[in-house]
Amino acid sequence: MSRTETSTTMVERIATVDWRGIAAALDAHGCAVVKALVSPEACAALAASYEIEDAFRSRIVMARHGFGSRELRGAMYPPLADIANRLNEAMGIDVRYPAALEKFLDRCHRAGQTKPTPLVLRYAEGDYNCLHQDVYGEHLFPLQATVLLSAPGRDFTGGEFVLTEQRPRMQSRAEVVPLEQGDCVIFPVRHRPVRGARGSYRVTMRHGVSRLRSGHRHTLGIIFHDAR
Repeated sequence: MSRTETSTTMVERIATVDWRGIAAALDAHGCAVVKALVSPEACAALAASYEIEDAFRSRIVMARHGFGSRELRGAMYPPLADIANRLNEAMGIDVRYPAALEKFLDRCHRAGQTKPTPLVLRYAEGDYNCLHQDVYGEHLFPLQATVLLSAPGRDFTGGEFVLTEQRPRMQSRAEVVPLEQGDCVIFPVRHRPVRGARGSYRVTMRHGVSRLRSGHRHTLGIIFHDAR
């Protein structure tokens, strides 16, 4: 499969996604999974970009390659911008996002956030990712996505994707998200609204990856704001 075919197939698949269902899952659970967004062939091409760049680095910035991450980012942004605007309204945040990714990135670049953020991460046995938030500057897009490029059980064991949610005056809630190769999980960068008895309130989100027990695990991270 060529790079052009890989990119075209992924963009066509995004056009068929039930974005209302995605929004409902984000409201209910704080995350949503698009099953089989990326084909096994495309997953292999994206994971191979790691080896092309440097086999000893833990992350590869995807702007240097033409394996489809730019197309995925551009195609996913418009429907997610609609969801993001609704989430910000529910949280009382005045920021709104334009319909086109290029216009939002122009906003980032004017503020000095010019470094592309989509990347491939590789985990080896014993590796993990601490709970964190991908906030890289003044401007951030409130949703991001991760695509699992490796096959659980075949390529690796362990390495579960984990979200935590800290509600005011309550203990943190953890959500372990099961993923198969090619699945894409969409989740908040920093906050999300939760409906309570007196209306919506804001909760703090973090995400990470549990310890890899064996093998190698590759993921594609799609962050819609650029970094300083």
